[in-house]
Amino acid sequence: MPDRLTYVGHATVLLELEGVRLLTDPVLRTRLLHLRRKGPPPAPVGRLDAVLLSHLHHDHLDPPSLRRLEGPPAAIVPSGSGVLLRRLGYEAVTELAVGESTRVGPLTVTAVPAEHDGRRYPVGGVSADAVGYVVTGSRRVYFAGDTDLFDGMAELAPLDVALLPVWGWGPRAGDGHLDPERAAEAAARIRPRLAVPVHWGTLYPAGRARMMARLLTDPPHEFARRVADLAPDVEVRVLAPGEALALGG
Repeated sequence: MPDRLTYVGHATVLLELEGVRLLTDPVLRTRLLHLRRKGPPPAPVGRLDAVLLSHLHHDHLDPPSLRRLEGPPAAIVPSGSGVLLRRLGYEAVTELAVGESTRVGPLTVTAVPAEHDGRRYPVGGVSADAVGYVVTGSRRVYFAGDTDLFDGMAELAPLDVALLPVWGWGPRAGDGHLDPERAAEAAARIRPRLAVPVHWGTLYPAGRARMMARLLTDPPHEFARRVADLAPDVEVRVLAPGEALALGG
């Protein structure tokens, strides 16, 4: 099977690399707390080798979505958060601090820094820093999770693909997040061959679909325009939720 990625929506991306199937931050429902999903629910993702969870916020670690996954698969999570996955019936749980790695088949998954408050509210007694991940095989793929710009981001290079958040679910991106301008700056720092904007176009507060219409469509295109100015050597591919992209070459 050729390598490819599928933008499922929000921060959920299906990575199929060297025969290994990884799913990032699964959110697969039509409703999540006060948030609603634009469009139909995603198609079943099928068998997975592992899920990668970047942090504990509800729009990234969603128990009902995790319970839907076949298996369940192995889980790779930030150090300190494994207890939540074990409560959900996950037995193969690997906790990683920044700089630590684990293997999934022929791939190496390494936790990398993220500038984001990853604590889960209102659950007490569980604390874990947010992380991103670099997946390394014949390609190097960076999944940022939620992050702002941080010192040392350029050290993630070289990268073949970067999955960069460009918005969120509200009327503003908020602290600890990238908006189109800052995401373009991130692309300029890490210089991937290909940048795919994520964390947009999926979730919105109930009753605000009309007010949010522009913010559900514009951020990735603004990101692409800014990358063209700041880092014209970086290719940007905007994928609609549910759209797949073959990774050739």
